Amino acid sequence: MALKTRAVSHQDIGQMNMYLNYFRAEENMEDDNEPIGIVLARDKDEILVEYATGGIFNQLFVSRYQLYLPHPEVLKQELRRLLEVNDG
Repeated sequence: MALKTRAVSHQDIGQMNMYLNYFRAEENMEDDNEPIGIVLARDKDEILVEYATGGIFNQLFVSRYQLYLPHPEVLKQELRRLLEVNDG
């Protein structure tokens, strides 16, 4: 797992893919499951992630994180907005 304090870049995804390839070839035992890579970043561009992970065989996931949750009222407003978008 990698934790980035900035927005994810294509270099971060490529580096994780390299680590996964190394781990599979050099560290995994015959009966081990495939390695999984997770990149957590302060922010991510969905299009960048789509193109940077396209064609990658490895299980590599990119997500954003927040250090602090928003105020409960802000979360309620966002939930209402998402429900309206999905209903409409």
